[in-house]
Amino acid sequence: MPIDPYILALLSTVGIAALLPARGTAADVADAASTGAVALLFFLYGARLSTREALDGLRNWKLHLTILAATFVAFPLLGLAAKGLTPVLSQPLYTGLLFLCVVPSTVQSSIAFTSIARGNVPAAICAGSFSSLAGIVLTPLLAAGLIGGNASFSADSIVKIVLQLLVPFLAGQFLRRWVGGFLTRNKKVLGYVDRGSILLVVYAAFSLGMVEGIWHQVDALHLAVLLGVEAVLLAVMLSLTWFGAKRLGFSREDRIAIQFAGSKKSLAGGLPMASVLFGPQASLAVLPLMLFHQMQLMVCAVIAKRRSRDPEALAQEGQAGPPGPSRPARGAGVRTSAGTARRSD
Repeated sequence: MPIDPYILALLSTVGIAALLPARGTAADVADAASTGAVALLFFLYGARLSTREALDGLRNWKLHLTILAATFVAFPLLGLAAKGLTPVLSQPLYTGLLFLCVVPSTVQSSIAFTSIARGNVPAAICAGSFSSLAGIVLTPLLAAGLIGGNASFSADSIVKIVLQLLVPFLAGQFLRRWVGGFLTRNKKVLGYVDRGSILLVVYAAFSLGMVEGIWHQVDALHLAVLLGVEAVLLAVMLSLTWFGAKRLGFSREDRIAIQFAGSKKSLAGGLPMASVLFGPQASLAVLPLMLFHQMQLMVCAVIAKRRSRDPEALAQEGQAGPPGPSRPARGAGVRTSAGTARRSD
């Protein structure tokens, strides 16, 4: 699979922050701009989500509880199990790995991959949104309990996260009636807003890390170990969500939604929370999340394509061969191109 151009943009942003970090007044401006950009990002999330779809999705409570359990129970337990690797991984990177495990699930990429694989698209839409909302509360709480002193947890940090993420999301829901049509017509342009928001957050976080001089703590060996640990983590979660959902008696379409929504982590949701919880250490804290983000996109793209060609999927669609571009996947109205998954989440 080719490297996602957006990941190249993220890496370029890190490089710019390393060469030209924001200092003084420029750092204050960058921080304020990134805060505003993330608020806008979650406003758009709220405005895009149909309230009716969200309410309908609540009926499938067993599926959503399963995804939430994978995201906020299974992932953290696996993160704790990796604690023995701290001597070879380094404490800062292990802290970032543990933070990765408490971040909510993705939205856009879960929907895109579920659609490609002919899964339950409405369930993926609701699951990603529910996970993001639950993460506003659960991520700081889990970070405080599991990471401890390395994460600055307080009532003030909760208020900041709520104001930056939840309030804009609810405002988007409230104004959806008036702005929903505009967002639908300008979906492509607004996709750049999504990505630009995250690039701003990355620049602000990594600039602060450069100014504080924390990058001397990372070397090639630590990064190689981190990539290996994340590959195992992703493989375990993909297997657990697929076979566990089958064991629980879910249909094929629901298992697909559970696998893709329950095995991935949101870059868009994790970055602003890390900035609030870790301060100057945020750049190292989000490094594992950035690497995992690219890994999950590449692996899930391959799995989604294979799932779309399963004999069971073809039989349900009444097709005699692999799906062609003229045949829409399950979940009308959702793009099935792999490019749809290449978003900021």
